[in-house]
Amino acid sequence: MNKPIPEKLSSQINAGVKLAIAKAIERHRKLGESISIWQDGQVVTLTAEQIPPLDSTVSHSE
Repeated sequence: MNKPIPEKLSSQINAGVKLAIAKAIERHRKLGESISIWQDGQVVTLTAEQIPPLDSTVSHSE
């Protein structure tokens, strides 16, 4: 039987996943590559110019 993940560990995992996603999106923006996202029930493709820059408050060292 699986034991529940402790709340602190779960929060750390969520933060790590969000940071990884933000870095991947930023990499696409810098390389001039588009991304597809789910928005308002539809798949929308954003060009690199439409991707907002990574927020400077996100840690880049982790």
